[in-house]
Amino acid sequence: MDLCAHLGLQAPLIQAPMAGVQDHRLAVAVCEAGGLGSLPAAMLSPDALASALSAMTQATSRAFNVNFFCHAAPVPDAAADATWRQLLAPYYAELDLDIEAATRAPARVPFDHPMADVLQAFKPAVVSFHFGLPAPDLLARVKSWGSLVLSSATTVAEAQWLQAHGADAVIAQGLEAGGHRGMFLSDALDQQLGLSRLLPAVLAAVNLPVIAAGGLATAQDMARIRAMGACGAQVGSAFLCCNESTTSDLHRTALLAADAPETALTRLFTGRPARGLVNRLMRELGPMHPAAPAFPLATAALAPLRAAAEKRQRNDFSPMWAGQNFKACRTGSAADLTRELLRGWL
Repeated sequence: MDLCAHLGLQAPLIQAPMAGVQDHRLAVAVCEAGGLGSLPAAMLSPDALASALSAMTQATSRAFNVNFFCHAAPVPDAAADATWRQLLAPYYAELDLDIEAATRAPARVPFDHPMADVLQAFKPAVVSFHFGLPAPDLLARVKSWGSLVLSSATTVAEAQWLQAHGADAVIAQGLEAGGHRGMFLSDALDQQLGLSRLLPAVLAAVNLPVIAAGGLATAQDMARIRAMGACGAQVGSAFLCCNESTTSDLHRTALLAADAPETALTRLFTGRPARGLVNRLMRELGPMHPAAPAFPLATAALAPLRAAAEKRQRNDFSPMWAGQNFKACRTGSAADLTRELLRGWL
């Protein structure tokens, strides 16, 4: 499949959907510059999604992507929640907060029929998923109005599963990528590969178009993965400090600091492995502490700590998602960055 011909792109560059650090404005800027902008919907209600899609379609007539999570909603576990809150209790005391007042509601919900009802009115050119694919009836709805379906694979087995279950293209997500790992067939991190090994293995294993993701931030990266056989590239962290992103000042400062910390995979903030800048919570608890409840339940108890610390200009409890190559992220306009990346592919 020729993504450029199918979607009207100058080059097959996809701006990675980044819930929490962007809205439609970043996606629009990328679309208008010739790439495929992405609107993250994992943290939106149906009403908020409708509003965002309305703004998107009013601002651009170009093709765009809407992204959803399709995880299985976890069964609340009172014992696990109590253990997690006990672990966080000293931090609540330090900030003079009442831990019993913290919500237990999940911050992210999987793609469902109410969200599909909203989406159907707009019929976006591309719909992408993280953590596999939605149930067959939901997937059939998305495909019925002509949307191209993409999903992330972190292993060859996941790529083959996506091909067998109806994806139109696979995003091979290397271990370098920032944010949540798209892993959905196994929790084993020792099976996760960097992009230089994952991409050729996925290309050899499936007959679908394969889009590369993970550590891509420059025109040279675009040229490299095109030479490796990818049909496109998905770029995320490079856009974190662009004018159109909603990345917080604390997050931007950490990304651009000369002494910026390294990144690590952590499950503390949501309950699933995700790559971000190392901060106090990760250092003191260990980034993969087993007490963090199942995704996405871990987020609720951390939210008051994050809010209170950020008011004090501290990032101690803030997830600062970033890929391993975050030091290549740029300030300035997303359009300029998009055009630079496109030149690397052309």
